[in-house]
Amino acid sequence: MRPGKTQGDHYGSRGTRSRASILALRAFHNFNVFFRDNSQYEVVAFTATQIPNIQNRRYPRSLAGLLYSNEIPIIPEEDLSETIRDQRVDLVVFSYSDVSHEYVMHKASEVLSSGASFMLLGPNDTMLKSSKPLIAICAGRTGSGKSQTTRRVVDILRKKAKNPVVVRHPMPYGNLLEEAIQRFERFDDLDRARCTIEEREEYEPHLERGIVVFAGVDYSMVLKEAEKEADVIVWDGGNNDFPFFKPDLLITVVDPMRPGDEIEYHPGETNVRMADIIIVNKVNTASERSISIVMDNVRSKNPNALIVRASSEIYVEKPEMIRGKRALVIEDGPTITHGGMSYGAGYLAARQFQASEIVNPIEYAVGSLKRTFESFPHVTKVLPAMGYGPQQMKELEETINSTTADVVVSATPIRLNGLLKINKAAVHVRYELKEIGLPNLEDVLTDFLEDIERG
Repeated sequence: MRPGKTQGDHYGSRGTRSRASILALRAFHNFNVFFRDNSQYEVVAFTATQIPNIQNRRYPRSLAGLLYSNEIPIIPEEDLSETIRDQRVDLVVFSYSDVSHEYVMHKASEVLSSGASFMLLGPNDTMLKSSKPLIAICAGRTGSGKSQTTRRVVDILRKKAKNPVVVRHPMPYGNLLEEAIQRFERFDDLDRARCTIEEREEYEPHLERGIVVFAGVDYSMVLKEAEKEADVIVWDGGNNDFPFFKPDLLITVVDPMRPGDEIEYHPGETNVRMADIIIVNKVNTASERSISIVMDNVRSKNPNALIVRASSEIYVEKPEMIRGKRALVIEDGPTITHGGMSYGAGYLAARQFQASEIVNPIEYAVGSLKRTFESFPHVTKVLPAMGYGPQQMKELEETINSTTADVVVSATPIRLNGLLKINKAAVHVRYELKEIGLPNLEDVLTDFLEDIERG
């Protein structure tokens, strides 16, 4: 539905404003840029599915714009069909990521069978244009290595005497009104914002480097603030979503540990097809056959993209603490849950440095963590670092402390023992991107900056 059609073209069968429901994670952005000031639609609800504890809340009226006199409810997605019928919804807009193409069409079938139309909003209707050069880092799947790639890009830009500012994909876990625009420069800023583990995992590594991070709910306002400080804006994507901002350079990271997923998941395939640069990461741990499958897939979907091979290098502090010990491995939550990975860098480190046993965390899980294992039965070897709020962080702490492990091997990007009271020794595992051979990111970014300077 493009601008330029007559008002009647968008009206529902009742001759009134079309009533729309928007599904999930990027829903607020899609609302803000496409629906908020659009008199042809009335958005009656958002749904929640991937983010815990957000359902049954409301989108603030002050963020919803002049067309809305009331807050907009956020409902559990399980209530979608009922809402379509009860609210006489004409249109449902799918707005979340890291789900299979088959899942998307099953959701479309649910919507269509309830009588509404089904819609996907694309880049032309949702990307904001920046006045500053903009590099976006996206992925084929959650856990492919976006964060380490963003850190590598930022390091290179600073080496080139640029002042990059990172803008992170939204994580709307707290008070939406207070989080309309967020700016993080120091660790105290994270404390004041009551950031969750998931937020800290994304922000802290940048703050350690002295990089300012922006995030929020209203990304048109976020972009304006970021532009005041940046020579170059770096979009740090979430899940496998495509950028909220129009990139001058789009880097997409794909993962040969999950060969085929780069063209079978939404909207990861979109990122592969749009990319200027495709990084095939983890070539140090994936099999040659898997790497070959991924290389063939990305070349078939985007033959013009420049392909960079890279490894995800693991760095372990005090590895001698692992040898001969019973280890509880903690991994990045989203990567292990809806990202579909059964283990990550922590598990590899525990095996490499000869832990005597990898403790199975399932029997010790409490509260929402117990439900997490039930929802993701492929996770049997590691504990996902779920921490979407104070209660879940408390449950994570209780689960860790009740295990029989001698040592905690934590491969989250932050030091959990700085947030939780852990009664065991902890070993921190981090991972950084390292390009293999040519082309490499430094050459790519040098060419990009020269092009920008030439205009």
